[in-house]
Amino acid sequence: MLIQKQSAHIKTDFNALLKKQKYSLAGTHSAVKTCLWLNRSIKNNGSCYKSIYGIESHRCMQMTPSLLCNQRCVHCWRPIEVNVEPPIEWDSPATIKQECIKSQRKLISGFGGSAPRTRWMLANEPKHVAISLSGEPTTYPYLHELIDEFGKDDITTFVVSNGTNPNMIKKINPSQLYLSLDAFDKEMYNKVCRPKLPNLWEKINKSFEIMGQKEIKTAIRITVIKGINMCNPKEYAELIKIANPSVIEVKAYMHLGFSRYRLVRESMPQYSEVLEFAKEIAKYTGYVFADGVEQSRVVFLSKNGKIQKVV
Repeated sequence: MLIQKQSAHIKTDFNALLKKQKYSLAGTHSAVKTCLWLNRSIKNNGSCYKSIYGIESHRCMQMTPSLLCNQRCVHCWRPIEVNVEPPIEWDSPATIKQECIKSQRKLISGFGGSAPRTRWMLANEPKHVAISLSGEPTTYPYLHELIDEFGKDDITTFVVSNGTNPNMIKKINPSQLYLSLDAFDKEMYNKVCRPKLPNLWEKINKSFEIMGQKEIKTAIRITVIKGINMCNPKEYAELIKIANPSVIEVKAYMHLGFSRYRLVRESMPQYSEVLEFAKEIAKYTGYVFADGVEQSRVVFLSKNGKIQKVV
């Protein structure tokens, strides 16, 4: 059952759109955005599901070193209909780190009078960076050096990648590496991720092989869209076995942002449906249920039923 809507035709100035969406540009091509859970955590009102990895949401900085992306995923909440031009010159990793932290502090400056003082002060010194905001981070040619740059200040890093740049996947060693797996074969990949370039599915498969050889914490994230890619668990499992991740995250598509112009609300599965699909994947991979967060509609699978802390 196909439940996509026709994509909205968005014509606007990209920088104006970023500002409207409460992004803060950092340098010439990077960006920072505070998430709902940082805003709640800084007031001591809850935390993101990533707290399962030991992350404190109010000390997490969500950023991207590149706004470019080579896919147009139907479920993406970003404004993928707007073209982004590559920078004339790439900023250095040191500049990006400095500008991102400066932007984060500016974004949370308004919480100084409403949040507990201690938590607000801690939030001004981020200890974790989620490199997963917008765009594909591996399009930044110095991503491996940026990860090392954050590491100099003992800041842990998650990198969430679509896996289309296996050469960069081989170079980077963040605290945890995520690869998105939103399709079980090339036909479904073309339907869901709508690649801008040929042969990206083959490159993704190469990245799975590289991930399987890494000695860092790794994760495969499957974003399931009801009526589209929430099927064929055995085929997903075969790809997961190649990647050999520490954790499998099965997460519901959320009807948010610009994805609302492409998908109907019914495309968003309930937690119970995500859990049942995750159990099917577990059956074919040998992984077992480790945890779940109903509010975020996400289920965690691991080899021993435990989740290792990153921080």
